[in-house]
Amino acid sequence: MTAAPAPAALAAADWRTRRRAHEERVDAWLAPHLARRRRGGKHPVEDFLFTYYAYRPAQLRRWHPGPGVLLRDADPGEFGRDYRADAAGVTLDTDRVRERRADSITWIRALLAATAGRPAHLGCFGMHEWAMVYRQTQEEVRHNAWPLRLTPERTAAVVEERGVRCSHFDAYRFFTAPARPLNLLTPTRESQHALEQPGCLHANMDLYRWAYKLSPLVPSELVADCFALAREIRALDMRASPYDLAALGYAPVRVETPEGRAEYAATQRGFAERAAVLRTRLLTALA
Repeated sequence: MTAAPAPAALAAADWRTRRRAHEERVDAWLAPHLARRRRGGKHPVEDFLFTYYAYRPAQLRRWHPGPGVLLRDADPGEFGRDYRADAAGVTLDTDRVRERRADSITWIRALLAATAGRPAHLGCFGMHEWAMVYRQTQEEVRHNAWPLRLTPERTAAVVEERGVRCSHFDAYRFFTAPARPLNLLTPTRESQHALEQPGCLHANMDLYRWAYKLSPLVPSELVADCFALAREIRALDMRASPYDLAALGYAPVRVETPEGRAEYAATQRGFAERAAVLRTRLLTALA
């Protein structure tokens, strides 16, 4: 039987430098959100990742080195219950984490691998956000503090003219009842592994979800990289939505026009390429 490789050792100065860099990076995202939360403000783009996803700001800020790393001169109490100490330092008890989360890890790995194995489809043009306000009044829409760019009648007409081709269950479940029959597919949680594809904005935003669910089995820097991409994707998602967010500095991507659809697809393709790299890094971490 081959012995497990010895963990790579990080001197105290090195791991503390990495931890500080991670905290400073995350603090730049957290500070505006926490300030808005203290005063009761809301931001439809910047707050989304903190309200939709079940990962608290303090969890995102906490640094983990990932498996196979020995932290010299560390206190396991700084890192949590999944770390163990010996005479050489502190390291993640990988076997313990894998055993406790075996079912979740298997599910996530299968989803990531299935998604990575499919071609990217880029023909949805963001109509999922339009389907979420289809046949609603301004008062009924989710972000009703912000106006729609078009009238409710014209918004509905765009959805009916373009059709909806959404493969992502967690987007589809927010569709209005009259919009659901207009979708080409009927995604369910059970069909997620069969339908998820790497061009989907929401599937690529969800890399952040899978990264934090795998933490501390993946380094915190990778979780933060997934967050950073999800943050950019959310901006496109809302710029291409029916909402008018120009007052917040978000110029619309007018997907109701040929020019807007071309802009959307090009940006979507770039996100898909970047997401593919992160998906591979997550799969490698699980290998």
